Amino acid sequence: MAVIPRKTKYRKPHRLKYEGKAKGNLELHFGSYGLKAMEGGWISQQQIEAARVAMTRYMKRGGKVWINIFPHLSLTRKPLETRMGKGKGQPEKWVAVVKEGKIMFEVDGVSEEVAREALRLAMHKLPIKCKFVKKESGDTNEN
Repeated sequence: MAVIPRKTKYRKPHRLKYEGKAKGNLELHFGSYGLKAMEGGWISQQQIEAARVAMTRYMKRGGKVWINIFPHLSLTRKPLETRMGKGKGQPEKWVAVVKEGKIMFEVDGVSEEVAREALRLAMHKLPIKCKFVKKESGDTNEN
């Protein structure tokens, strides 16, 4: 299922930077455990969905998962063998801009071991370095 913004007509934004630190969503709000970005990057809708499926499958649909990122940015591409000019290309895919320190996924309702393994599986689906965090301490060892 494609996750894109509702209103996309006439919408071809410039590419946003992902360098630097995140301004908001730096600590857990909903769940007890989370996945924090250790570097910036673009995360596509397919990668977000793959991470969600990996987590929910491992947790056997127990507990609750919150996804704190959404693919608002469209990346465009001109067709192959097209001459220069004639405007910007059509939207090719949708990505979420994630900066360093942002909490991307949160999990609650499962034990720490299950949450740690589920988030570890989700990490492998993402193109950036991530870290497992707990609500109590806010900073734990890196996976």
